[in-house]
Amino acid sequence: MNILVTGSNGFIGKNLVAELRNRGYTNIFEYTRESNPSLLDKYTKECDFVFHLAGINRPKEEKEFLEGNFGFTSKLLELLKKHENKAPVLITSSTQAELDNPYGQSKKAAEDLLFNYYKETDAKVYIYRLPNVFGKWSKPNYNTVVATFCYNIARNLEIQVNDPNVELTLCYIDDVLEEFIRALEGNPTKQGDFCVVPVTHNIKLGELAKLIKSFKESRTKLSIPNMDDPLTKKLYSTYLSFLPEDDFAYDLKMNIDNRGSFTEFIRTSDRGQVSINISKPGITKGNHWHHTKNEKFLVVSGEGLIRFRKLDSDEIIEYRVSGEKLQVVDIPTGYSHSIVNVGETDLVTVMWVNEPFDPEKPDTYFLEVEPK
Repeated sequence: MNILVTGSNGFIGKNLVAELRNRGYTNIFEYTRESNPSLLDKYTKECDFVFHLAGINRPKEEKEFLEGNFGFTSKLLELLKKHENKAPVLITSSTQAELDNPYGQSKKAAEDLLFNYYKETDAKVYIYRLPNVFGKWSKPNYNTVVATFCYNIARNLEIQVNDPNVELTLCYIDDVLEEFIRALEGNPTKQGDFCVVPVTHNIKLGELAKLIKSFKESRTKLSIPNMDDPLTKKLYSTYLSFLPEDDFAYDLKMNIDNRGSFTEFIRTSDRGQVSINISKPGITKGNHWHHTKNEKFLVVSGEGLIRFRKLDSDEIIEYRVSGEKLQVVDIPTGYSHSIVNVGETDLVTVMWVNEPFDPEKPDTYFLEVEPK
């Protein structure tokens, strides 16, 4: 199948071309403003499907709206008619087409061209009035407020929130791509005369700003956003795509002494805390028990011995662990426990605890596993 993608170097175009290739489509005709105009004649003759994504939304002069959104669409359709090519045409319009402004008028004019083209040729047309689309590779101060907020907040730049109560309808790029692939396969989601992306999200502008700011703060708080919430998950992925290339990494606070080190990695209120413990050879750590707090130990390097003793028992239970065989050891409540490095190299243990450490209620009580 030959697939023509106009505007292939734009935000949606780049993502679409990448996903088409992921799915095994190899004959993709990419057409951009920089392409030789003669290629459009060739592509419209040979294509089996058209993704018409090219358009203008922030021109220098108002007249460019009509030229880019109406004029180019007219040229594309005329070439398809010239070659008697009835390949389906998918066009990205905008919810702005419902409004009386220059951009909306130009999008509405392009839509009318498609409807008339369908009546004239009986070729399938899929018109998508997209809301605010966000995701990786979008442009700040151009495509969407999400891109602008992510770019600025990641760089400690100011953002502008004129009315925090403005309600936004957002649509994630991956959801757009899923729908476009369905259309390519002849199964678009339709509502009346238009096609729609079935998954959208509503959020107030002030809440959006607060949420994206929390992503930046999560580094210092060692927190993880709520990945159970679909919008938060998608926004966080988008935010990370806007990190400056010299700011992918961040330091953790290592608590170091002669025994080794202990470093918190992740803290969450509902999924517990993850830390990295490093013990020098011969060093024993622990010798305490908990009422409610429980842990999981995973040795990833070195050799260790984890010992347990129930409070009302003299019996000592031992688990030998090693980075050579990854094995999680649960630390039950009511058992004093310790871990000793019995190897000749550093013992590295990933430790999960069911709750972040609270100095006001540590729930940790010293008791040697092996009483002297």
